[in-house]
Amino acid sequence: MAKQNNGAVLGFEKHLWLAADALRSNMDAAEYKHVVLGLIFLKYISDAFEEHHTRLAAERSQGADPEDKDEYRAVNVFWVPKEARWSVLKANAKQSEIGRRVDDALIAIERDNPTLKGVLPKEYARPALDKQRLGQLIDLVSNIGLGDEASRSKDVLGRVYEYFLSQFASAEGKKGGQFYTPRHVVRLLVEMLAPYKGRVYDPCCGSGGMFVQSVEFVQAHRTGNGNGSKAVAGVSVFGQESNPTTWRLAKMNLAIRGIDGNLGLENADSFHRDLHPDLKADYVLANPPFNDSNWNGELLKNDKRWLYGVPPASNANFAWVQHFIHHLAPTGMAGFVLSNGSMASNQSGEGEIRKNIIEADLVDCMIALPGQLFYSTQIPVCLWFLTREKRNGRFRDRRGETLFVDARQLGTLVDRTHRELTDADIQKVSGTYHAWRGDKDCAAVYEDVAGFCRSATLGDIRHHGHILTPGRYVGAAEVEDDGEPFEEKMARLTAELQKQMEESEKLDKLIWANLEKIGYGH
Repeated sequence: MAKQNNGAVLGFEKHLWLAADALRSNMDAAEYKHVVLGLIFLKYISDAFEEHHTRLAAERSQGADPEDKDEYRAVNVFWVPKEARWSVLKANAKQSEIGRRVDDALIAIERDNPTLKGVLPKEYARPALDKQRLGQLIDLVSNIGLGDEASRSKDVLGRVYEYFLSQFASAEGKKGGQFYTPRHVVRLLVEMLAPYKGRVYDPCCGSGGMFVQSVEFVQAHRTGNGNGSKAVAGVSVFGQESNPTTWRLAKMNLAIRGIDGNLGLENADSFHRDLHPDLKADYVLANPPFNDSNWNGELLKNDKRWLYGVPPASNANFAWVQHFIHHLAPTGMAGFVLSNGSMASNQSGEGEIRKNIIEADLVDCMIALPGQLFYSTQIPVCLWFLTREKRNGRFRDRRGETLFVDARQLGTLVDRTHRELTDADIQKVSGTYHAWRGDKDCAAVYEDVAGFCRSATLGDIRHHGHILTPGRYVGAAEVEDDGEPFEEKMARLTAELQKQMEESEKLDKLIWANLEKIGYGH
């Protein structure tokens, strides 16, 4: 059985990563990321093109033209001009001008495919990139099928791309959190909200993981596995990303999966240049930067989004929360990651904003997560789930109620510094939420579980001063009675302690005897 790590199956992806990383030499991981992922993307679209080209060539007698761009667009295959085809690059991989050839290929692909304009990295000719290693990398990528039909059915490219994103995030450490949210955290958010259809919005989308998981969720449930045996309409994707290189990663990530998302024509800051000002989303899924103090909030004091209070310029947490709420449809729901401080902070008016959001009855569920889940920070984080209308007909009437879940004991360490939520963990938490809110397809009956979950009232939250830390509400886990009478247990434990103390005394004497032999005794 292949080992699970970083949300991707460790098979050929791991071997490909190790080989590619060996070619990195002393190049910074942040730079090398674009070199490798750009080549993987190019190989993918070339494979898909070549397969359809071969099919069309075999159908010439029936009027098919393998050099007609429209033949490819009709089946959602990117057109690849002759000079950009992988076979040409592979044949020239050992040549000194291979960097320029790759750049020219990417420029040609962008020219002939408007949806990719400004997306692909075109920096392969730069002197700092070792051309011999680039040629070796091309040879390496040549050995895997990515875009042919068989590979697409297994989502080979998706697996490789995501595994590489996670590894680059790990290699970059804190910076890695800017473009990658671990797959298991995204899965928990998506499983909780269950976005079967509608508009999905992420205003700080990184490399697009929220969108990929939302679409995968819809596809997984398309045969009635959880939605009453009805075929589901798809989700439409709206996003924004301020970092230009990360925005390009997201565009490529969606393109390789055939997801037609609206991420705007370019990167932009969601606070200061909202690319979707009129959007009202059915679902908001996001992992905004934690405790961001550089968001220039002093320029937005009178912004219409701050219905619940003006967020402090020193911390963007509640600016993000109110941005999410602003973009929710009348029956919309939001799920997002924030630092634990957001649940209890009273600094700079944050407590008042949180109180106003709670009193508006928008908070549906709060989850405390374990630490070590992210590459960017070791601090524990929490998940917020907001809903515009707790009596919307889809679920039971939950007005005046909030579910608290303490999931800090969940997760499994996958290495010394990183923890992952398992499938069972995700099912336990999301299943608890679905039972509590009354999903029509959930057969489970919700019950409070001491130390894990509790359904609290608005009155309970007021009693705790509008602090949302789950540990305050769920209490301590019940210790299971082992059935041993107290007197017998104390007698047994006392005897064990006496025995251990006698053993300790013997060891002390032995240590001192050995020290005396070398002249260091009493």
